[in-house]
Amino acid sequence: MNALTIDMAIQAIVLIGVIITAYLTIRSRDLLVAALMSAAMSLLLSLEFYSLHAPDVAIAEAAVGAGVVTALVVYGIAKTERWEGGE
Repeated sequence: MNALTIDMAIQAIVLIGVIITAYLTIRSRDLLVAALMSAAMSLLLSLEFYSLHAPDVAIAEAAVGAGVVTALVVYGIAKTERWEGGE
């Protein structure tokens, strides 16, 4: 296997991980789990951006998407109900 096919295989695995975490984010009824799945998806996206040779975008995605946004969402969940529908 040459380097191009290995790189494409890694990108395919990362993109499958992005799709799985996005599905788990949507399907989760626990809002804290959904926020953490969203952070995992953001980290996988930053890994994908880095593998596509865009390190500045990868750093911004990791800092904003996985860091700041997740912290704000978790803070909002802490101030309200954790479960969807107020169960």
